[in-house]
Amino acid sequence: MLEFKPVTKQEAPRLRRYYQTCEFGLCEYSVGTKLMWKAALHPAWAEIAGCLVVRNEIDGQVVFDYPVPGPEGDEDAALEAIENDCLERGIPPVISVVPECRAAKLLGRYPYVRVSDVRTWRDYVYYREDLQFFAGRRYSGQRNHINKFRSKWPDAQFRPLTAADAPVIEQFWQDYEAEFPKDSNAKAKNELELAKKMLKMTGKPYFFTGGMFDGEKLIALSLAEKCGDTLIIHIEKALYSYTGVYPALVQAFADAFGDGCQWINREDDAADKGLRTSKLQYGPARLAPKYRFDPQNELLNHVQAIPELKTERLTLSALTEADIPAYNALVLDADRNRWWGYDDVGGLGGRVEERSFFDVAKRDFENRQAVNFAVRLDGKLIGEAVLYRFDCRGGAELGCRIDKAYAGNGYGTEAFAAVAEWGLYKIHLSRVVAKCYKENQASYKMLSACMRKKGEDDTFFYFEKLV
Repeated sequence: MLEFKPVTKQEAPRLRRYYQTCEFGLCEYSVGTKLMWKAALHPAWAEIAGCLVVRNEIDGQVVFDYPVPGPEGDEDAALEAIENDCLERGIPPVISVVPECRAAKLLGRYPYVRVSDVRTWRDYVYYREDLQFFAGRRYSGQRNHINKFRSKWPDAQFRPLTAADAPVIEQFWQDYEAEFPKDSNAKAKNELELAKKMLKMTGKPYFFTGGMFDGEKLIALSLAEKCGDTLIIHIEKALYSYTGVYPALVQAFADAFGDGCQWINREDDAADKGLRTSKLQYGPARLAPKYRFDPQNELLNHVQAIPELKTERLTLSALTEADIPAYNALVLDADRNRWWGYDDVGGLGGRVEERSFFDVAKRDFENRQAVNFAVRLDGKLIGEAVLYRFDCRGGAELGCRIDKAYAGNGYGTEAFAAVAEWGLYKIHLSRVVAKCYKENQASYKMLSACMRKKGEDDTFFYFEKLV
């Protein structure tokens, strides 16, 4: 599994190695967003295949950012690492805040996927020149506001802020809170506290901070970060009593720090009506979508109940309560299962009860993570075939074990082939894979009869069957 580390201020330079050249243009692909919204996103990061992989946990659900490639990054390998990590943890591989430029890639990757793009979270992206110059008739309102601001406070000046300005920034927050609406909702109050913490990072080389001054008094400030050709504005605050200072700040900030950028991202509006109205008035070039991809597997899409499969000698069907004694004996046969490759007892994470293994199989199917077929001879359970590890890319792994009293009669091969055929031709898998220990000659013979050998390593032989 991937080894993730929490995103911290100390690790920010490591993340910046990827974000500083990232061309996705969304605010989530920045150090500032990860740090400012840590309490909500719970971000953690890892490096794999030359890519930055960020895992978030939002409202109890794990979701991943799209991998951010470095100079030699392999996005496909990073996506596969995410998928394998999710398989090991038994969670769905949800890829969130996917930029539009990568959406087609994921659509081609996942045969079944639910895609969403919620208006609330789209980023407002502007041409840098538009905010820098406010040229043309559509910006006459902004120019009028700026002119009124300049006429009333003709000596107001914009300048960059550094770590040495900490006392001035602290005074600004006191002035701001004096004007802050007392009836503001909890979300606005929380965002204000987060902004205060972020401004303590003024002076960090990857943040650009600037403020508008009325003499020695700081009346507006902004903090941003350059990611690729986009200047991402994380914070914009101004004193309400200075009419017109917001457009003056936006223009001055774009002029001071927009060099080399084509775009300015002023982030989403979080469904705040006032923010939405304001951000639309600045004439965004586009509202950048953030696609969420929830890959599905074939069980979710095609299997309502475990079917009955018939072969020449066998019947394969769902486990029943009556099978519990025979199923327990099969699962607990340690000598027979040394080649199974999975510790059923250890996997329980607790005491072995009469229904333990039956309940695991039942729950795995209810969650559409696996399907356990009881292999029956004349109605009696003599083994099981398990289709599991659905990778959401058209593949699944197949395993089969037969009670030792019935070994050597070809029942495993017969059951294995039946489930492989069902997976490929009834639920529309494109690939069934399997493996066996190199010492297990019986399984090697069975798999060779049903599948094509794909490769090997020090421990296993690998097989696959394709359509």
